[in-house]
Amino acid sequence: MNFLGILMRNLAQGPSTEAFPFGEATTPKGLRGRVHFDAAACMGCRLCEQVCAPGAIRFEKKKEGLGFLLWHNSCCFCGLCQHYCPVDAITLSEDWHLAHPESEKFAMVEEGLLPNVACAGCGKETLSIGVNVATLAFQPTAEEMAQLHALCPACRRKAAAAMQAARKDAGTGGQP
Repeated sequence: MNFLGILMRNLAQGPSTEAFPFGEATTPKGLRGRVHFDAAACMGCRLCEQVCAPGAIRFEKKKEGLGFLLWHNSCCFCGLCQHYCPVDAITLSEDWHLAHPESEKFAMVEEGLLPNVACAGCGKETLSIGVNVATLAFQPTAEEMAQLHALCPACRRKAAAAMQAARKDAGTGGQP
């Protein structure tokens, strides 16, 4: 077929590609896009920083706590940070609309802060324990969770051991 024949056939059939950015484009199910960080759930293990292949995730100690920083310009959306996060503090959305002008490159950042709190047991300044961490590690009741939330790791270990011993003595086998 000659060139004009192919051209006429293609004009009659219409485009075979997405109209983006001039029209809507479909998002495939399960696409890994923009990263979201939930500081309230984070336990500060920094595992996401260790597995981030392009080095897009950074934690830094600040006076007010532990700062989280993710550069979307460096992220390759591999999903390793989400996969290895033990408390689901990092999730990847299906939002892939990350195009931006060069002047806004420093706005493509996901930030968070894990604030310091004073330990209710010893008064030492420490990171607050996330709800997901306490649930995974101690399986506390709501009352126990409120108590564990404001303790440093050393005081938390002591309190959790005391809670486990009290459960055992109560005949619940260590379960709430």
